[in-house]
Amino acid sequence: MARFRHIIRNRNFSLLWLAQTISQFGDRLDQMALIALVYRLAPGSPSQMAKLMSFTILPVFLIGPIAGVYVDRWDRRRTMVVCDLLRAGLILLIPFWLIHLPTLVPIYIVVFLVFSVSRFYVPAKMSIIPEIVKTDDLLLANSLVNTTGIVAAMFGLGLGGVLVSMVGPRGGFIVDGASFLVSGLMIFLLSTRSMRELKAGKIAEVGREIAEVIRKSVIAEMRDAFFFLKGQKQLRSCFNVLFLLWAALGAVYVVSIVFVQNIFSSGTKEVGFLVVALGLGMFLGTLAYGRLGPRNASMKVVFSCVFLSGVVLSLFVSIVIRRPEVLPALTLSFLLGLVISPIMAISNTLVHQVTDTSMRGKVFSSLEIIVHLAFLLAMLVSSALAEIVQPGPMLLTVSGIMAVIGLIGVVTTHDPPRRT
Repeated sequence: MARFRHIIRNRNFSLLWLAQTISQFGDRLDQMALIALVYRLAPGSPSQMAKLMSFTILPVFLIGPIAGVYVDRWDRRRTMVVCDLLRAGLILLIPFWLIHLPTLVPIYIVVFLVFSVSRFYVPAKMSIIPEIVKTDDLLLANSLVNTTGIVAAMFGLGLGGVLVSMVGPRGGFIVDGASFLVSGLMIFLLSTRSMRELKAGKIAEVGREIAEVIRKSVIAEMRDAFFFLKGQKQLRSCFNVLFLLWAALGAVYVVSIVFVQNIFSSGTKEVGFLVVALGLGMFLGTLAYGRLGPRNASMKVVFSCVFLSGVVLSLFVSIVIRRPEVLPALTLSFLLGLVISPIMAISNTLVHQVTDTSMRGKVFSSLEIIVHLAFLLAMLVSSALAEIVQPGPMLLTVSGIMAVIGLIGVVTTHDPPRRT
């Protein structure tokens, strides 16, 4: 616990950590409210749920390539503050105006704009971490940032599920907007000497670079990322594993929501409870793993977690189908969180270790494109198949693929990544 106390006493890191936790908590209240709106219009439809999620992912391809250029040249703290203020204003349009309209189209547009702004926020947040913590604390910092953010999101989904089932979606949108305002205030209070200002002499250079990126298609941007990663073995391994993980998440995300809704005949409440159990498992698992230190950040551990995740997910589906009870479902969801928890922390730490500070924004933007492409494609395919095949068999198939790939990775991976 001494290492945790040490990093929490870092004022800048604590502010960043709390800001993300509050923002993620409110953001998932908003997501649960959106799920409730879709459930009212098209209950039990994976394709309609996938349509909603598509508006949250498309900005990754349209805005993500440009965001990396800005983030590497702008003051990252200011970028994050502006993003939070813009997102707050956009979200608050929903409860005070758009929610009363007879169509969801304006809400989908707002969701698209909010996640477009987030394309600047995410690489700025990930790029700023090495500037406010010591190198030896990177694994622990990433563990706390990634997992507590996810846990806050999970509890936001859980409480959001209960809140929406009681009072409707309007309250979730209001809380989400307020959370962005609080997050922006905390980021504003950050103070780091190493953050670079955008100099006047670089404005023309930035403009030319942005114009060049805009002219590129998504395929061209992906091609550039491919050639960059081709010469970076450690980064390539991290990106491959994250592509696999996010493809699995995309395949199970929408299908699992519909699966739980069908099993328990509920719109949001049971979904929220299960996500809370998942988040609690991820939180405790990362606390336990983060104490082991950076020497244990290896790809063999990541593949082991992928294998165990496939096994636990298959157990979850099989047992819940036979015994549609909340307690065993909560237990297995908690166990799934435990085995998933180290994957993102280890992967982000390895990316930090082998990437120069001037390239981090572009690298994390490329990472965002790759993992969200995996998520979007897998989600669309699985949701379309789930209209024909039952959600249960779909989830069992995905879990089996995860277990096989994880086992192959454990057997074939020998040398742990080394810092370069």
